[in-house]
Amino acid sequence: MKAQLKPRINLEGRTALETVIPLETPFVVFVDPASACNFQCKFCPTGHRDMIAETGRYQGAMKYDVFTKIVDDLGAFPQPIKVLRMYKDGEPFLNKRLADMIAYAKKADHILYIDTTTNGTLMTPERAGPVIEAGLDRINISVDGMSNEQYKQFTGFDFDFPGFVRNVKWLYENKGEMEIAIKIPGELISAEQRTEFFDTFGNYCDRIFVENFAPCWPEFDIEAHTGVTIEKGIYQQDVTPTDTCPYIFYGYSVNADGLVSSCFLDWGRKLVIGDVRTESMKDIWNSPKMNALRLQHLEGRRCENGVCGACGQLTHCLPDNVDAFRPMLLEKFTQLVPVDRAVAAPGGSMPLAAE
Repeated sequence: MKAQLKPRINLEGRTALETVIPLETPFVVFVDPASACNFQCKFCPTGHRDMIAETGRYQGAMKYDVFTKIVDDLGAFPQPIKVLRMYKDGEPFLNKRLADMIAYAKKADHILYIDTTTNGTLMTPERAGPVIEAGLDRINISVDGMSNEQYKQFTGFDFDFPGFVRNVKWLYENKGEMEIAIKIPGELISAEQRTEFFDTFGNYCDRIFVENFAPCWPEFDIEAHTGVTIEKGIYQQDVTPTDTCPYIFYGYSVNADGLVSSCFLDWGRKLVIGDVRTESMKDIWNSPKMNALRLQHLEGRRCENGVCGACGQLTHCLPDNVDAFRPMLLEKFTQLVPVDRAVAAPGGSMPLAAE
């Protein structure tokens, strides 16, 4: 097998966050090319049409002019953005201008790296070729079964699995400098199919991994929806209790309609901190709502937040943990960052002044 047995997230060589928080420039910015998905996966909120409808969330593709404003806005930060993640809630290839977006961002001198994640249904040579040419640095491919029948069962989609395998092989042969990562949830396949997974894709990607389901989305009971009991973390690591979310200190997310969430797991739009259509990315990063949320976590009050308090990402998926450094970070944060205690943190908490 040519590929490294390695998850799509780099777990080694990570920055010690306690040495850099608070950040003037975010490390990672998520931008969602499309909030809709052609799959109806049981293990993902986006796959539950009724639940999404209840949120009132925009279902569609990001407009190109909204995207270019985001990229232009990011140039106002003092340092380059380390990673632009072009995915969040939906299937990125549903945006027909995905390649144009990547090309535009790639030309900017303030974005160092661009990746995306796809279910592969639209990853044909005709669609993938322009994305490669645009300069995408890495594509993460989610495999959700090892046959047409399994895809229909788990995603509700009439999937052409043999055609998908052919497209993956074409992509690998034509990828240039782009990295390919392929992963599959281990709960979807048998022991025999794990071997088949590695045999099928192991020579046509750069990294490959079998992940676990994780209760990462707040207010979405993945065990109830899938019938799977989760005992290990997403990367097969032990589950570790965590109080302080590090993501809100080094990244934020732009939804397909331009609303900005403090967290890439905000599928219900309860952690909105701004709107890039009317505000700058820099102002939103330093906004009273974002800083109120950060202070709430540093003061050990995460569980008072209606959304953050029920987040399984911190226990099952977290690559960073700053809990041990929270007193020091709180002192540093309050000295360097102006916080309006009359502003409520997003997620249903009360204003800090009232607590």
